[in-house]
Amino acid sequence: MAVSELYSKSARVWLPDPEEVWRSAELTRAFTPGDQVLSLRLEDGSVLEHRIDLKSNRLPPLRNPNLLVGENDLTALSYLHEPAVLHNLKVRFTDSKLIYTYCGIVLVAINPYSSLPIYEADIIHAYSGQTLGDMDPHIFAVAEEAYKNMARDERNQSVIVSGESGAGKTVSAKYVMRYFATVSRSSVQANVEDKVLASNPIMEAIGNAKTTRNDNSSRFGKYIEIGFDKKNRIIGAMMKTYLLEKSRVVFQPLGERNYHILYQLCASSHLPEFKDFKLSCADDYLCTNQGQCLAIEGVDDAADMTETRRALTLLGFSDSDQMSLFRILAAILHFSNVEVKAQSADSSSITPDQHHLAMFCELMGVAYQDMAYWLCHRKLRTATETFVKTLSKVSAVNGRDALAKHIYAKLFGWIVDSINRTLKFAATRRCFIGILDIYGFETFDVNSFEQFCINYANEKLQQQFNLHVFKLEQEEYMKEEIPWSLIDFSDNEPCIRLIEARMGVLDLLDEECRMPKGSDDTWVQKLYTTLLKQNVHFDKPRLSNTAFIIHHFADKVEYQCDGFLEKNKDTVNEEHINVLKMSKVKPVSYFSVFSMECSLKTDTNSTSSTSKRCRQGPASKVHKKTVGLQFRQSLTLLMDMLNATTPHYVRCIKPNDQKAPFTLEPMRTVQQLRSCGVLETIRISAAGYPSRWTYQEFFKRYGVLVRQKDVQTNFNQTCKTALEKLIEDRDKYQFGRTKIFFRAGQVAYLEDLRSEKLRLACVSIQKTLRCWLARKKYLRMRRSAVVLQKHVRAQQACRFVRLLRWTNAAVVIQKNVRMWAGRRAYQRERSAAVTIQGCFRSYKARQSYYKLLYEQKTVVIQSWVRGWLARKRHQRYLAAVVLLQSCVRRLGARRELKRLRAEARSVEHFKKLNVGMENKIMQLQRRIDQQVRSVSSTDAHPRPRHSLGLYCFVFVVAESQAALETNRQLEKELLEERAHYQSLLSEHLQLEERHGDLQDKMNRSMYYGPVGQTKERTCESYFRGGSQRQELESENKRLKQDLGSLRKSLTDDSGPLAPPKPGSMPYNVLLEQLDCSNEELEMRKEEVLLLRSHMVRQTAFKHKVGGLHTLNEDGELWLAYEGLKETNRVLEGLLQDQGRAHQQEVQEVRRELLGVKEESGRQQQLLAQSLLLPKEAQVEACLQHEITRLANENLDLMERQEGQDKTVRVLKQQLKSYAERLEEFEGNSSRWPIGIPVNITRKEKVFQGMLEYKEGDESMLLKNLVVDLTPRSVAVSSLPWLPAYIIFMCIRYADHINDEERVSTLLNSTIISIKGVIKRRGKDFETVSFWLANAGRFLHCLRQYSGDEDFTKHNTPRQNEHCLTNFELSGYQQVFGDLVIQIYQQLIKCTQDQLLPLIVAGMLEHETAQGVLGSMPASQRKRGASVAEEADAVTVETILQQLSLFHGAMRQHDMDQELVRQAVRQLFHFICAVTLNHLLLRKDMCSWGKGLQIRYKAWQLEEWLMEKELSDCGAKEALEPLVQAAQLLQINKKTPADAQAICAMCSALTAPQIVKVLNLYTPVIEFEERVSPTFIATIQDLLRDRSEPTTLMMDVKSVFPISIPFVPSLVVMDAIQIPASLHLGFLTRV
Repeated sequence: MAVSELYSKSARVWLPDPEEVWRSAELTRAFTPGDQVLSLRLEDGSVLEHRIDLKSNRLPPLRNPNLLVGENDLTALSYLHEPAVLHNLKVRFTDSKLIYTYCGIVLVAINPYSSLPIYEADIIHAYSGQTLGDMDPHIFAVAEEAYKNMARDERNQSVIVSGESGAGKTVSAKYVMRYFATVSRSSVQANVEDKVLASNPIMEAIGNAKTTRNDNSSRFGKYIEIGFDKKNRIIGAMMKTYLLEKSRVVFQPLGERNYHILYQLCASSHLPEFKDFKLSCADDYLCTNQGQCLAIEGVDDAADMTETRRALTLLGFSDSDQMSLFRILAAILHFSNVEVKAQSADSSSITPDQHHLAMFCELMGVAYQDMAYWLCHRKLRTATETFVKTLSKVSAVNGRDALAKHIYAKLFGWIVDSINRTLKFAATRRCFIGILDIYGFETFDVNSFEQFCINYANEKLQQQFNLHVFKLEQEEYMKEEIPWSLIDFSDNEPCIRLIEARMGVLDLLDEECRMPKGSDDTWVQKLYTTLLKQNVHFDKPRLSNTAFIIHHFADKVEYQCDGFLEKNKDTVNEEHINVLKMSKVKPVSYFSVFSMECSLKTDTNSTSSTSKRCRQGPASKVHKKTVGLQFRQSLTLLMDMLNATTPHYVRCIKPNDQKAPFTLEPMRTVQQLRSCGVLETIRISAAGYPSRWTYQEFFKRYGVLVRQKDVQTNFNQTCKTALEKLIEDRDKYQFGRTKIFFRAGQVAYLEDLRSEKLRLACVSIQKTLRCWLARKKYLRMRRSAVVLQKHVRAQQACRFVRLLRWTNAAVVIQKNVRMWAGRRAYQRERSAAVTIQGCFRSYKARQSYYKLLYEQKTVVIQSWVRGWLARKRHQRYLAAVVLLQSCVRRLGARRELKRLRAEARSVEHFKKLNVGMENKIMQLQRRIDQQVRSVSSTDAHPRPRHSLGLYCFVFVVAESQAALETNRQLEKELLEERAHYQSLLSEHLQLEERHGDLQDKMNRSMYYGPVGQTKERTCESYFRGGSQRQELESENKRLKQDLGSLRKSLTDDSGPLAPPKPGSMPYNVLLEQLDCSNEELEMRKEEVLLLRSHMVRQTAFKHKVGGLHTLNEDGELWLAYEGLKETNRVLEGLLQDQGRAHQQEVQEVRRELLGVKEESGRQQQLLAQSLLLPKEAQVEACLQHEITRLANENLDLMERQEGQDKTVRVLKQQLKSYAERLEEFEGNSSRWPIGIPVNITRKEKVFQGMLEYKEGDESMLLKNLVVDLTPRSVAVSSLPWLPAYIIFMCIRYADHINDEERVSTLLNSTIISIKGVIKRRGKDFETVSFWLANAGRFLHCLRQYSGDEDFTKHNTPRQNEHCLTNFELSGYQQVFGDLVIQIYQQLIKCTQDQLLPLIVAGMLEHETAQGVLGSMPASQRKRGASVAEEADAVTVETILQQLSLFHGAMRQHDMDQELVRQAVRQLFHFICAVTLNHLLLRKDMCSWGKGLQIRYKAWQLEEWLMEKELSDCGAKEALEPLVQAAQLLQINKKTPADAQAICAMCSALTAPQIVKVLNLYTPVIEFEERVSPTFIATIQDLLRDRSEPTTLMMDVKSVFPISIPFVPSLVVMDAIQIPASLHLGFLTRV
């Protein structure tokens, strides 16, 4: 295809522009060969005609299609030229906020002048282990590539960071060092990584300064070698420095500052340790105030001083070394203020009272007079003599400045040497990675010796870069077996030879420095004479004779020759050095700084390697080498070192001079792109085949251009066949072994063909769809017309029928109306006549009725009155007769009572009762009298006394019986009173209910009576109801009074046994009973007296007759007495038992009475409350009260039932034991006949669920059961958690025998053994899941059999018998809980390690549904086809299979379901975090089609959860951030309403994540559009008020809190059988 064919209509081109460098335009007319102008339309709509140069016939560069705009790699662009590179960088930087872009092997880093959240530890871990190009460009990707190449190839690497001042070189180098320190940990005890990082603030303080372009510009170059050992861990570092800008110590341009350390020291001068320095503010010293810029915005010099001192301490600088360092810096500050006065044109002097010189001498420890003298004098030596020469003021000031620069340079070198000594390699270094932070190409208005050296170094680096790029291109072509030819590129070797060759610029400069009368003017004239006509890279300015021009690779630079010789010589007065040698302060640090005998072999400007001592010699011999020669030699060594390593390039770009964030000035950017070699890389790539696609990617993207019949099973052959038909020129592409190589512009051509193909397909689809829609619309309209016609005709027919019906109905209505009118008139007349007749007849009838009624009522009244009078009279007579009879009968009864009482009290009656007894008593009395008289002198009274005691005893017994009867009577009355109280209470409740019912009836009768009821009846019923109500109220009141009195009598002070009050009913009853008892007592007393007298008489009679010993001959009286005593004891026991029973009954009655009182109070309160409520509320309140009462009763019944159940269980156990004993007894007692065979069955032994083991068998047990056990050997067993059960049964045995030492030993050994297994086989998921399940079950066993009611309530009775009895192991429960958590964390880590290689490939890279909405073209940095094939082999089904394996293993080992759910949730969070983090770091994955793919894969994960019944475990919520990110890629992103919807939808994403996805969104096809910066700004405004973390990356290592709920087991310990495969024969079941 000819190039001119690409310039068709609507093609876009780039036009040069003086301000924007390049402007975009669109062709309004196709270009044809021979046209002299191009018709263009600019982006602002203006029309322009661009004239074509006829000589060169060069057309404007074409613009890349939108698909390729914003590419991660500039070499992937179809058109490789300057405007394409600039536009791609601008789109990425300003629109997408991406600061890193690849350009072949170069990483272009644009300084954003804003802090970005892309350098956290999560980002470092995300890039660790990734292949360069798999993720978005980043400084960490380059660092990872260098680290991986070093570890894989065992070859030294170099990271070259370059750029002009302010481009961010130092920050980029620090991030590279931070990456190495994070991914590699040191092998020594001291943290070498922290020390390496700590060197940055020190070097920035002593080597960085503020310039007009950068607030923290490095004024020196440095190369840091970070050493690694065999395990790729940092073991040390070494730093080399280049070309320190010493002139800044004594001079700073306007707007710039000196080195930071001087300002930090002035800001900290108030500290006590710095008081002796006598410093003031920085504005008071000449070396810090020349630039008139004393402070930097946003920088605190005092705080930076603290950070610098902290870093010095970390790197091993002692306090004395630090004070020595600050002392020298303070001396330099004072020394800059030393004033020199001119005495004449050739002489000068210093006043003897100069404060600053005195402070300098004091701090340095030198004599004031010597220093003052030699500042103004100089010693000259000739072959024969030595003499002293005075110096002019200018020479003296130059000597002062030279000494200050020399002191600072030596101090700088000493600090670097000290840092290197601290960071020296602690072990043998296998490889190293060097980080070169060096100045970029510089060109100013006035360029001097420093710029010349810097540009010379960049020339050397550019040459090395060109050769390396060319080498890589050559290797790529050879690898793909493509024929290649030598690529022509601009070599800068002539420019380098101009500078460093013999008779070059540096050689002539050194020669002029050796001349006694050499000057800058004579040197520049030699340059003109020698180089002007011999080298095309050297030129002379037209209007100047003191400058020269060198054409560098980046641009031509004009150098002013003033000061070249002086800076190249870098001379210091020898006498100044001698004065410093005589310093009184002689620490080793000072000696290594100032002693010329121990100076470095090379100047500190070239390197700062470890100094070597040299023998003492003349000081002048030290400065034989000039600065230019030293710099050239050190640069040569640097190039040799870089060539011996594998370089990695980072080019830093400064986007603008105003330091505005994310603002790119095209002119400044293009200048730096030209100078840093990026465009040269583009040109080298464009000279060959810059666009490279794998066969599979090419077919995936451009398969739509291949006809179906050309598609073959071999992708390579299909692509070859298709390309031969699409591109006729075979030189435009080449087929490699794994890739297709295209010339520049061919990918754009293929994109045009693809777009045209898709456009035609869209047109065809639109045509077919519109035809289908039109036909569907026509058919729908036709069907509608037919339906309308049908309904219209039906409507017309209906209307006609309705008209006929209406006509017929009108006739019928007329007929009926007329008939109705006539009939109504007749009926009205007839009704009137009948009414008149009825009224008259009724009137007559009522008159007759009233007359008859009056007469009848009169007769009735007469009869009732007469009957009432007769009854009254009869009743009066009857009452008088009854009264008379009563009085007569009462009189007769009283008389009979008196007679009976008198008769009962008479002696005759008693005699009748004791017939025959009197004679006997008289006989006894006579005998007693005789004995008394015969024994008058002796004591004859014992027997009477005994008799009297007997009588008293009988009397006491009688009284006791009477009291017992009284007590019984009182108890009987108490029960009667209690029954009466219950009946009264029930009657009271019935009356209250009746009262309420009657009141309701009365109210209804008052307000809802019949309508026809008369007024008299209403009043009568009202008064009748009122009287009834009054009666009921009075009755109720009386009952309440009775009830109150009864309650009061029962609830007084001492309860039911309290004495009743006088006048009350119980009191009267008791009083009457007491009277009767007193009467009976009096009667008994009288009878006792009579019996006593008779007994006395009998005794006397017996004494008289038979003597004392014949009184009780038969022993009857003694036997009677003993019987009475025994009876008395029995009665006393019965009385006590009855008393105790009575007390218990009284207490029970009291409790019941209190309960009744409380219940009554609650009932009354409820009744009072319910009466105040409406009826519905009353019903609800009653129901609630009833529910509460029933619930309480239910609880009581449940408690009783539980008690009964316990009793039943105990009885069952007793019954079982009795049955066993009975069976044994029957078995022993039975007798079998001899000779009959009997089958004897062995009784099964009852085990207690314990395993007996000997002391010391713990190690053997754990070795067989834990250490040597494999999960597969236990998997065949039907019982899960077998190791846990076995160990716990051993614990039960140790607890059973009360051996605390065994328990603790076995538990501790078990923990150690399980931890050891997890440590050794922690990567085996099956092992970890197996021991997680068993450790969890053992923890549950400790809980289940601990005896705690919270756990034992789930046990069976048999399991409760197996609870631990002697030891409480709650402490070990906590220990095993921690062990379970530790194993769970190891399980999660093991699964994450196995899932990590699959997630990105399966969730992001693999396309489940391929089609025209495919992904972006693959990055050119993916070089290995094997990597792509491996990625294609992993799908989301692979992830699901791995998850199924994990889940199956966990279920196989019967892991607790809750732990399984938590593990699945954690794994899904890990999948979401890894996928989302890589999505945020890969621009090629942020498209509409990729969002559809991710959403589909997330749905597959959710379906897996539903299949495994884990939908409610929280795993679905853990995927929410990824699902929302996929939805964000698919949702519309244009209007403010879309912005509101995005903010509402993306609740699980943080604000930085949402903005990042929108910035990374890249259209895959032409019909998509990028997200506008205005829309992103709207999103940021809406998300500004979110109170959430502002982190960009999800925390992959975040772990959800784990909970271990108690899960009881139904397995009984005594039913467990131990397989023989476990080799546990030494255990015995108990």
